[in-house]
Amino acid sequence: MSAAITASSETQTAVSLEPVARNFSLKDHVYGELRQAILDARIYDEATDLRLDERTLAEQLGISRTPVREALARLAQEGLVEIQPRKGVFILRKTRDEILEMITVWAALESMAARLATERASEAEIVSLRRLASGFETTDARAHIDDYSEANITFHQRILELGKCPMLKDIADGLFVHVRAVRSRAMHESDRVTRSVADHLHIIEAIEARNGDLASTRVREHTMGLYEHVQRTWSELDGRAPEINETS
Repeated sequence: MSAAITASSETQTAVSLEPVARNFSLKDHVYGELRQAILDARIYDEATDLRLDERTLAEQLGISRTPVREALARLAQEGLVEIQPRKGVFILRKTRDEILEMITVWAALESMAARLATERASEAEIVSLRRLASGFETTDARAHIDDYSEANITFHQRILELGKCPMLKDIADGLFVHVRAVRSRAMHESDRVTRSVADHLHIIEAIEARNGDLASTRVREHTMGLYEHVQRTWSELDGRAPEINETS
């Protein structure tokens, strides 16, 4: 037998592998990878190409196209992509009116979570919220805007977690892909970083004081500031996948 695959009791094999989990599913793995890629994409930046090429995705993942096709179908059922026969698959954008509605709903959900956090979060959990915000002063946030943008998303997710109301967070998670993309774009506009840093500190102070009314109000006003920004500065968005000339 080949020495390359046989090891005596006195030798040690060159590699050590962990068993593949019995519940591993390639379909679920591919779906998770594609969903995360969409989550990370700046889908509301005008320069972003929304088309997803099935063959390219399969090549990048090093797999056949079948599990990619199945994952895209699942994402289409969730309303994250649109499959146009003979044209392709496209990440879906929401229209500006739909974005404004989502921001309004998010403001209601997160403001309630902040109120609940004043009652349910432990002191250590509230400290963790301040730790998320303390990593960036205004000047640091401006200098590292992409890093701050990610920290901003984490901050708002953390408030939802500290509310300790699973159903509330589940509903917010349904909006998360688009709200995250909207926040990521808006963070680069109109020096919203400065306002964001200040608002976060005021929100934390209200939660630390266990003042539910104030925490709720500050979170709602902060999120509705995003609403006002989008309403004032964003042009109308086409939420449908782009039409493609059949002869092209």
